[in-house]
Amino acid sequence: MTSLTRRTFATGTAALGVTTFSIGRARAAEFTYKFANNLALTHPLNKRAQEAAGKIKEETGGRFELQIFPSSQLGSDTDTLGQIRSGAVDFFTLSGLILSTLVPAAAINGVGFAFKDYDTVWKAMDGKLGEYIRGEIVKARSIFAFEKPWDNGFRQTTSSTKPITSPDDFVNMKIRVPPAPLWTSMFKAFGSAPATINFNEVYSALQSKVVEGQENPLAILETAKLYEVQQYCSLTNHMWDGFWFLANKANWDQLPKDIQAVVTKHINAAAVQERADIAELTKGLQESLTAKGMKFNAVDPAPFRDKLKAAGFYTEWKGKFGDTAWSTLESAVGSLG
Repeated sequence: MTSLTRRTFATGTAALGVTTFSIGRARAAEFTYKFANNLALTHPLNKRAQEAAGKIKEETGGRFELQIFPSSQLGSDTDTLGQIRSGAVDFFTLSGLILSTLVPAAAINGVGFAFKDYDTVWKAMDGKLGEYIRGEIVKARSIFAFEKPWDNGFRQTTSSTKPITSPDDFVNMKIRVPPAPLWTSMFKAFGSAPATINFNEVYSALQSKVVEGQENPLAILETAKLYEVQQYCSLTNHMWDGFWFLANKANWDQLPKDIQAVVTKHINAAAVQERADIAELTKGLQESLTAKGMKFNAVDPAPFRDKLKAAGFYTEWKGKFGDTAWSTLESAVGSLG
């Protein structure tokens, strides 16, 4: 218990920036744990996390407090991944594709044009594919993932210079990608010039024209205000992306079993609610982003999938992920060639 108290005291000043998200400070909690993420306060993930924090606080009788640090307050994704491995951060939501720098199998849900719709996504991620990925995360030893992944959304391509209508439009395009090999590999297969940039630097990179485009779900375009620095949005749906709710295993193991059960219950429930929020939010986003100046166009995925196949992208990544992982993916999405 003393180690927890010292850790909480040492980081107390950092928590001052998130007093809006602090739950019930009238009485000090027995366990105060930090949850970091890279999303704005207005994103459904943080809204549902805030609700979960309140429910956990109430159900544990004030023993457990979850402090939420949004908007990369504790550092970039790569920085915070290091922090959760060391135990400086207790919980962290991270895209599997970025987690793949530590756990290669975590990127498999991001294989280009693999998922056709959300029914296929949740069949895989709540089923055998998600189970396989969580098993690989555990092998990293210092962290584990909660059962239910959170939704980030199908990723779309934006640009300040042109719409993307065919694979040829990607040729020589300077596009920001997150720090993960699968993204870089896919856009190189299209002939692009991908640049790895952490999310907290994306807006400035687009504004200064370091890159001309990026790719993210519509909810991110809205909450991060990327529409201010991008004109075109092409509905490529090129990959589905979600967040694993990660925990530092050593810190987690210090919690009593009854508190672990309460935290697990509410975090997994919040993940399912957040999925519904994203689906509802996405319905109206194209209209609202159009009103803010973005120009949308639909994309036929077939030529893009054919391009990746011809470039050897699927063959390359089948070899990297291995037969077990690849067959688990294809059992949910069908043959990728």
